[in-house]
Amino acid sequence: MSTPDTTQEGTRKRQLSGTVVRKSGAKTVSVEIVRVVAHPLYGKRMNRTSRYLAHDESNEITVGDAVLIEESRPLSKRKRWVVIKKTV
Repeated sequence: MSTPDTTQEGTRKRQLSGTVVRKSGAKTVSVEIVRVVAHPLYGKRMNRTSRYLAHDESNEITVGDAVLIEESRPLSKRKRWVVIKKTV
């Protein structure tokens, strides 16, 4: 019998890219993620949006910046993402 692999190498955190739409206090930004899905019946392409609160440790991200965010441990009631970097 082999034991299950419990190393950190097996777990990967999700990363999403989006646009900052709001500065929500000190070191917190609201990031909007846009994805394109097909309508289940008609097949037409539609945009679906989701918003996530992300932690910005450097506090230098501004509204309109494109950012890459990554899953993290819960930092507050709704904040579970961390800004990794500002993209072009």
